[in-house]
Amino acid sequence: MNERIKQLERQAIIGVLKGNDPDRDVDRMYISAEFTKKFAELIVRECLKIVEPDQTSGDEWCVTLDETAHSIRQHFGVEE
Repeated sequence: MNERIKQLERQAIIGVLKGNDPDRDVDRMYISAEFTKKFAELIVRECLKIVEPDQTSGDEWCVTLDETAHSIRQHFGVEE
């Protein structure tokens, strides 16, 4: 598994542990490495759908980095 994915997993777990735990089950969490790897892969594939041109249409296009970042945030529902 990519080192950056491992770092993000740790960051997410720490964020959850420091946050609200209404179900009181965070301390019993077990997250397998395979789940994390697959979850990260799916997120990357979703991001690629946003930034890669549609190969079937034959259209070439270019978007700015700001537009791309906005599209990715909007797609995943992440606020700035």
